[in-house]
Amino acid sequence: MMRPRWPHSPKRKENIMITDDIFYAPIRELAVSIKTGKISPVELAEACLDRLEKFGPKLGAIVTITRELALKEAKVAETEIKAGTYRGLLHGIPYGAKDLLATKGIPTTWGAAPFKNQVFDYDATVVEKLRAAGAVLVAKLAMVELAGAFGYNSADASFTGPGRTPWNTKFWSGGSSTGPGAAVSAGLVPFAIGSETSGSIITPAAYCGVSGLRPTYGRVSRAGAMALCWSMDKLGPMCRSADCCGIVLKAIAGADPKDSTSVDKLFEHRDLLPERKYRLGIIKGAMQGVMPAVKKNFEDSLKVLKTFCDIDEKEVPLPDLPFGPAVGTIVLAEGASAFREMLESGKAKELQDERNRTNGYPGLLIPAVDYLQAMRVRGRMKKAMAATYANYDALITPSRSTVANPIDKNFDVSYPGFNGGGVGVIPAGNAVGQPAISVPNGFGDNGLPTGIQFTGKVWSEETLLTLARLYQKQTEWHAKRPPL
Repeated sequence: MMRPRWPHSPKRKENIMITDDIFYAPIRELAVSIKTGKISPVELAEACLDRLEKFGPKLGAIVTITRELALKEAKVAETEIKAGTYRGLLHGIPYGAKDLLATKGIPTTWGAAPFKNQVFDYDATVVEKLRAAGAVLVAKLAMVELAGAFGYNSADASFTGPGRTPWNTKFWSGGSSTGPGAAVSAGLVPFAIGSETSGSIITPAAYCGVSGLRPTYGRVSRAGAMALCWSMDKLGPMCRSADCCGIVLKAIAGADPKDSTSVDKLFEHRDLLPERKYRLGIIKGAMQGVMPAVKKNFEDSLKVLKTFCDIDEKEVPLPDLPFGPAVGTIVLAEGASAFREMLESGKAKELQDERNRTNGYPGLLIPAVDYLQAMRVRGRMKKAMAATYANYDALITPSRSTVANPIDKNFDVSYPGFNGGGVGVIPAGNAVGQPAISVPNGFGDNGLPTGIQFTGKVWSEETLLTLARLYQKQTEWHAKRPPL
């Protein structure tokens, strides 16, 4: 094997120029450059760290830049690769982690003032797995406080301030994974880890014009991640492309003895895409209440998808079950339990969003019978959703019914669609633990991106990724760059 050689003279930065093309390059392309010695992991890490410092605060995207750790990990990667030890496509690749993932010796704030000095003496399993793959942690990224545990109606629901989409900084980057969405979109990191309980990967992916994958519940260990709703929380990648999402998911998926809900289920991300006709359905009501640009972009996406898919002419209704109320009850009850100490101590008054300061208390009073009934009905929901998806490779909708919300406006009836998007498929899919991926499919009002969402059966991530990758082979929306 030919080993890479990186220049080590004082003129090193003149020899290898880190350009915008590199900041926006997909993981596979970066991996080739690193493996062949065209880019050194240390130089790439330094460049990302500098870019995070320059643009991160403007976007409200960062909590902590982990410069010391990043350079240490990058030097290890560089030494290993030079010595002929190559760990794979993520070796030497920088990334950011949503600040609900524990990082040893580095603050993990959960986006909330009561926890801004919180430091753990261990790493989350996802962080451990990415380190084992050779990835380089460069930043802890901003998030809505407590991942929106008790509901919020303001983009400013974090002690770090509002997250801003790089496409127009007067507008929100989407919650609760505000930092991961903005940072990937702006080319600050090649990929990031976000989390979703009910829309927190899909929404910022749509608002920031990136690819965001919500895995099946249990696919990725949540050990070391903040618990909001332990029966629905999921961790997943946010990346430049669907292919990048698959590369990252392969590294972080799998069973973990520290998380009893994690499943030892094989996930293989293919290099070659299987060629066949895929069968898609459009969820009934997908066009209800959507912005005109969202509707047009979705219809244009259908034209592309029809080149390699059969799309059912008859819309597919979701089961007539109370997905929204069930999710609301479960999230509120489990969230109140997770943050009971904060609520009972009165520290909730330190939260940024006014609703968050008070909305958790009703969760402490939810009758056990209501919580148990909501959990019981999920069994019916899983069977009904499995039957709905049985004859399809995926069902599709717009990712959100609108473009991003203005950061200076509350999320109220003046801006329909905040709780929409996918006409109920976000709460339905999360209630039953199904995977989904949002990829960009155009632009709308104020130059803001829109997305299309593919949802599938449990454990169908590879099919969803294949559909998204085939779509991205014929479109360029995922390669667009915001006007920083």
